[in-house]
This record gives sequence, C-alpha cells and structure tokens, in this order.
Amino acid sequence: MFSCVKPYEEQNYSALKRACRRRKVLFEDPNFPATDDSLYYKGTPGPGVRWKRPKVIPDWKEQEWDPEKPDAYAGIFHFHFWRFGEWVDVVIDDRLPTVNNQLIYCHSNSPNEFWCALVEKAYAKLAGCYQALDGGNTADALVDFTGGVSEPIDLAEGDFANDEAKRNALFERMLKVHSRGGLISASIKAVTAADMEVRLACGLVKGHAYAITDVRKVRLGHGLLAFFKSEKLDMIRLRNPWGEREWNGPWSDTSEEWRKVSKSEREKMGVTVQDDGEFWMTFQDVCQYFTDIIKCRLLNTSYLSIHKTWEEARLRGAWTRHEDPWQNRSGGCINHKDTFFQNPQYIFDVKKAEDEVLISIQQRPKQSTRRDGKGENLAIGFDIYKVEENRQYRMHSLQHRAASSIYINSRSVFLRTDQRAGRYVIIPTTFEPGHTGEFLLRVFTDVPSSCRELCLDEPPRSCWSSLCGYPQLVTQVHVLGAAGLKDSPTGANSYVIIKCEGHKVHSAMQKGTSTPEYDVKGIFYRKKPGQPITVQIWNHRVLKDEFLGQVQLKADPDDLQALHTLHLRDRDRRQPSDLPGTIAVRILSSATLTAV
Repeated sequence: MFSCVKPYEEQNYSALKRACRRRKVLFEDPNFPATDDSLYYKGTPGPGVRWKRPKVIPDWKEQEWDPEKPDAYAGIFHFHFWRFGEWVDVVIDDRLPTVNNQLIYCHSNSPNEFWCALVEKAYAKLAGCYQALDGGNTADALVDFTGGVSEPIDLAEGDFANDEAKRNALFERMLKVHSRGGLISASIKAVTAADMEVRLACGLVKGHAYAITDVRKVRLGHGLLAFFKSEKLDMIRLRNPWGEREWNGPWSDTSEEWRKVSKSEREKMGVTVQDDGEFWMTFQDVCQYFTDIIKCRLLNTSYLSIHKTWEEARLRGAWTRHEDPWQNRSGGCINHKDTFFQNPQYIFDVKKAEDEVLISIQQRPKQSTRRDGKGENLAIGFDIYKVEENRQYRMHSLQHRAASSIYINSRSVFLRTDQRAGRYVIIPTTFEPGHTGEFLLRVFTDVPSSCRELCLDEPPRSCWSSLCGYPQLVTQVHVLGAAGLKDSPTGANSYVIIKCEGHKVHSAMQKGTSTPEYDVKGIFYRKKPGQPITVQIWNHRVLKDEFLGQVQLKADPDDLQALHTLHLRDRDRRQPSDLPGTIAVRILSSATLTAV
C-alpha cells in the first residue's frame, strides 16, 4: 500500500536541510557539483557557463520561497524517481547552469518559474550528467517518472492508418489509459540526424515527443439534433514540448471543421486559438502522420480499490557468464540455439480461460560520467513458451512459442499479450551471448500467476534417492485432441487426465463437441519405465462424470513414432474393448533427463 522511498546515494533530504538551516548556509551538493563533470560525459563545454541560484521559487508547500521567512530557504530540493524496482529520493541544490543569464536547458515561459529546471537537474543527476539526457528514450523516462510500464506501438508497421478495426481498438485502450492517469506520447521517427527537428508541411516536427494531453470522443452537431444523432469523432489533443509550432491540418486551431462542434462542446474541450503548442487532431490523422505512440500504464495493484486491480510478480535476475554451460546464464537470443536455454527462466500460470498478460523487463540503468563515458544499454528482449501443465524444472528444448517481445537497446522492454489457461516459461535474454547485467522482471495478470524462477535442470538427488529410486526416463505427453467421442444432443463436455506413477495432469474442459482440441502437455520423471502412462477422457456431468475411454502408452525411448492416433478402450484390462472415438497423442521420451 505504501511505497518505501530510498535516499539516493545515501543523501537524506531532511537531515541535509536541517544542517543548512542550522549553519545558515545554502546547500551545495558534493555529489553533483556545479562543474563541467555534471554537464558533459564527453566533449568540451562551450564558453560562459555559469551556475546561478534562482531568487524566486513558486509557492509549493514544503519546497517554496517564503517571503516572510527568507532565512528558512536552504537552496535544497528533492524529487522521487522510480528506478529499477524502487522509488529513490534524489536531492539537489538549486544551482542551475546558465549562459548570458539564461537557463541552458529546460525552462518555463514564465521567468519566475523554476520547477521544470529543478526536476531536470535531479533527473540529470540520476543519469550521471545533463548530456546523458540528450536523445533519451521516452518510454524509459515515462517509467522513471511514474513507476508504470511503457508500451511502444509502431503505427506505421501496424498499418493503423488503414486498418479501422485495429485503430478503433487502439483508441479504446488509449482512452482507458488516459482516464486512469497514465501518460501517452506520440512522435514522428527521425531516421537520420539531419531529420531531427525538421518541420513538415503539416506543421509537425520530426523527433519531438509530443505529449497527448486529452483523449476523447467528440460529439458533432448542434443542439438536440447532436444529442439524438449521437455522431462522435475520435479526437486526440497533443502538445509540442517547445510550446509552439502546431499542426495546421484539419481540426487545427482556426480550421473550418470546428463549426461542426457546438460552442458548449468546444468549451468543454478547452479549445483555444493560440500558438501555444497545443492542438487537436482526429485519431485517424494521428495514425497517418505520426509513426510511434508510447503508452505508459499506471497499473493498480491495491486491493482497496474500486478499479481493476492487477496482480504483480516482481523478480530480480541477472545474466552471468560461467565456463560450465550448466551454470552459465548468458546464452543470447534464440538465434544462438546451442546456448539459448542457458539463460534465466521464469515460470508463470494463466489461471483463467483466457487472460491479458503484461510483461516488462528492465535492465539496471548505467550512469554516464566523464570517466566511463555514455552508459550504453544492452539489446534485450524475451520469449514466452507454453509448456507442460506440471513443469517444475528448466526447459532444455523448444516448445510452442506463445509470444515474443522485440529486441532493442532500451532500458525497458514491454509486451502485452492474451494467452489461454496453462503454464508458461519466460526466457529473458541479451541479443548476443556472453553479455552480462542485472534485470528486473515484472509480470501483471488478473489473478495471481505464481511466477517464480526455475533454478534446477532436473529432479535433485537426495539421501532418499537410493531408497525410493531416482528417475530413469523423462517423458513428455502432449494430448492434441480427440475425434468421434460418444455423442449427445449437445455434444460432450470432455476433459483429459494424464496419469503416471501417482502424478496427474488435467486439461481444461472442452464444451459441447465430439471433436475437442485439448492441447495439453504433461512431463513425467519416471522411476518405473515399465509402468505405462494412462490417458483418460471424461465427460463432465452434473452428478457424476462419465468415463469415455482411455489409452495406455509404453512411451519408451525406442518408440520413434512421435505422433499416435489411438482408439479409446475400456478400463477392463482383462477384456479390452474399443469405445467410440480416437485420441491424438504426441510422445517424447529420453533416458537423458535434461532432454526436454
């Protein structure tokens, strides 16, 4: 419920402020001094940089200039940022870099307003220096400021301008994100350095991260006719970070289109005719002219909320190098098949029939300093595999890939995916093998996912192994489906049970069909290879479930026919009789326990 904020670099704001007041001096931050080291990590600074303290601070509770108590001001500020899984409290002094008595970097239109320059300084301290903020990643910045998860969307690649269904679905998601306090930005990709800051004929500028300040369905028409006709247009309000240079196309500030909207609707939208950098566009035009959108979702994990609550699993991990392949955890992406499964692996369950799953992986940020240079990110990403319902040990061979993220040298990589009930394994990787670093994995689901790391490659040996036995075979049983089941007017409501040496795996129920597709897997470490594996099909009934038939599988490593289509039989072993229907089963067995 309450976030624990950690002092950054062990600097305690309250203690430092009290010390300055006691000594009647203004705070000077020794960890981020007013020198070139705080400005640049490379190159030579321009002439005339002077660090100045502002003499007017906006009235804002704790951090204000009180004209009645000038001695209380200590020249110290602090800001919270979300960094690698925790909130950190960053302390700064109020010395800001200027040239010719003007702030060099971020500033407000009002000469007496300094909050944005102070926030920028705190963020620069976190990054290592001001230069490290140049050309930064918008998605990463949104996460740093909110603790949410950023989802980048490539509008051009997704062809949202021409695909109405996809565009409508995206608008609804953006409407939901905006209504719940999330942040959204849009940009036009600058392919080359020369493209940066290029102004297009439509008034938009390449390379700028436009803030989306409103998302709404705008009612067209006037009076009662507009109410009953109920014609609405999907509209987005954007703001240029420079505070000027606006869109000049349809629905721009002075365009004729605004005559289609009533005066009361325009007032509700806050439409103004000023070159203040803020303007409206239809969402179709946004998808036509912009190339990228980033949604930063603030995911509610509080149980004391009337809004949707997400279940979050948060795990820290690392890519580490080791000469022993069984201990190496830096195998690179799937392109490197020999080492891919050496990466860290995490298992989670989707417990609903279908669920939206949000997954974010963030690598530990690297500071930029004059000594070490720019802190470059590794290219990272992850794959998700649907595995056996009862898997407890690490994967060693390819299974069905359920989803994949992009690979990018961003600090955070995010994926939103819809998955059916079952068990899944996430494999986060660097793009190339041998690269090392720490990462934070966050998995959000509607119900708890029991997400955890898979550490063991096979069942562990213990003092009981000599008495109780140790597995001699590993067998994966994949039941694909059935056909021709005993029918009823509404079809069978069937499910599968896979049994092996006292262990069971249940499938989800397939309703109202005599040709169900189960797609369920079980993995078994077998101490008694001579004992067959039994696969049973049952029909769900109100009072008592009905047995529809079974097959028994020898499943030894010599059985090279991987896919079997078998007739269902009765449970009477002395006099087996065929029952209606067949079942399709794929089997993989090996005497090497790390083969699957």
